[in-house]
Amino acid sequence: MSAGDYIVHHLHHLQNQKQVGVVDFSVVNLDSVTFSTGLGLLVCLLLWWVGRAATSGRPGRVQAAVELLYEMVNSQAKGIVHNANSRKLVTPLALTVFIWIFMMNAMDLLPVDLLPWLGEHVLGLPNLRVVPTADLSVTMGLSLGVLIICLIYNIKIKGAGGWLHELFSAPFGDRWFLYPVNFLMQMIEFVAKTVSHGMRLFGNMYAGELIFMLIALMGGAFAFTGTGIALFFGHLIAGSVWAIFHILVITLQAFVFMMLTLVYIGQAHDSH
Repeated sequence: MSAGDYIVHHLHHLQNQKQVGVVDFSVVNLDSVTFSTGLGLLVCLLLWWVGRAATSGRPGRVQAAVELLYEMVNSQAKGIVHNANSRKLVTPLALTVFIWIFMMNAMDLLPVDLLPWLGEHVLGLPNLRVVPTADLSVTMGLSLGVLIICLIYNIKIKGAGGWLHELFSAPFGDRWFLYPVNFLMQMIEFVAKTVSHGMRLFGNMYAGELIFMLIALMGGAFAFTGTGIALFFGHLIAGSVWAIFHILVITLQAFVFMMLTLVYIGQAHDSH
């Protein structure tokens, strides 16, 4: 297997059927669905367990960590979403989004060949990608979910009539001849926010995954040729440095996605 074949193999998803076009909604990336769903259930189970075992006296380390995260998210929500009733749902939503995306991003810290090798030799799977957020379908699905929540809050806060009126009267004014332009600008805003929300997370995680593969090729070149000891040490040093730096990346990307979620929901509460 050449270096190009290695990267192509690792970038191919475990799918229910072969993709026949650039956009094919009949294709399901089974690995992304499995890992994202499993990690989501794990996050919910962890938060439920911490909440069930919470004490007001001396909290344990896990409870203290979750409480710190909750206070951080709640303080951000208070500054963006001013409706106290809405924050009862928005804050837990933002906390779940942050931890869930962090866990999915953190799959990138596993050795590149570990789970794909186990999947191939133990389960007989031809392909396996383990970072759900490096899959555009997952990140766009998450951003689409945020868009749906924003639309629901728009209608809930402003009413169906008020929201429809805003679609045609903002941002350029409540004049009938500006209605088509206002509606077009509103549609562009919704599409741009949704696409950029998902693409930002996907692009960063895809790039990080690809860099880990390139670093793995350095070690593979030394292992299979037995020459160039510098490749071996370069593989160790580059892998360690990038993994340490990537801890910041996966945390920052989860935080950015959470903050944009809060901002978009906060905008749904406000009028233009």
